[in-house]
Amino acid sequence: MFAEFLQYLFAGVTTGAIYALVALGFTLVYNASHVINFAQGEFIMIGGMATLAFMAMGLPMPLAIAMAILLAAVLGALLHRFAIATARQADVVTLIIITIGAAIFLRGIAQVIWGKEYHALPSFSERASIEVMGAVMYTQSLWVLGIATVLVLVLALFFKRTLLGKAILATCMNKQAARLMGVRIQFVVMLAFTLAAILGAVAGAVAAPITLTSYDIGIMLGLKGFVAAAIGGLGSGVGAVVGGLLLGIAEAMTAGYISSDYKDAVAFLLILVILLFMPRGLFGSRVAERV
Repeated sequence: MFAEFLQYLFAGVTTGAIYALVALGFTLVYNASHVINFAQGEFIMIGGMATLAFMAMGLPMPLAIAMAILLAAVLGALLHRFAIATARQADVVTLIIITIGAAIFLRGIAQVIWGKEYHALPSFSERASIEVMGAVMYTQSLWVLGIATVLVLVLALFFKRTLLGKAILATCMNKQAARLMGVRIQFVVMLAFTLAAILGAVAGAVAAPITLTSYDIGIMLGLKGFVAAAIGGLGSGVGAVVGGLLLGIAEAMTAGYISSDYKDAVAFLLILVILLFMPRGLFGSRVAERV
């Protein structure tokens, strides 16, 4: 019985770490621009599919992943430059609709280039799984958890120790004051879009050996990443991580103990329950006080 629970917990934490990375991307863009970037899910797709494409060209996996992340970063910057920056005088709802249009465009291009088939990356480790107290844990799950942890720590240091990180925080708190202090607001917003694209691409690359990847994989993962960000409180980095893990574990437990048919419904039920009693999310009140 305990081994079964542990098995579901491992699966939930692994999936939750992927959701957390996606949610952090949403949080970065929201903090810098107050725009919800619904193209975030497509960078997950690009991370996995572009890695496969570069490997098919003969590149080793580490270099293929690096090239896929670079491609996503460039596309994230271009999304800001040609879609968001040109319409920066528009209201937030219009900008959100623009990101939805960008997502559809990226998905269509991916379908034309890579087709509709599902693909899997090979595991990062030769050994496929390990046994822990009767439960089986895939070694790729350890890669997901390890890389997600490193990225979260790097982001925390980036915001606390670097001028660019502090510029993003200043822009989040008060754009006008940040502009008066010499912060280039549009550059900061472009940086946020770029970093969010990188986080999405990393999530897509490390998840592909487990979840498979295809041109439309970003639709559901992007929505669940948004749900995780909203559960934790849009604008809260800690909330994004907690929301992602909470959602992943809730899905795994529901699939294991009730039915996998209800797994995808958990995300939307959870957000309804939490936002009903905590409209700003689990950590949203802190952000409201800071602003």
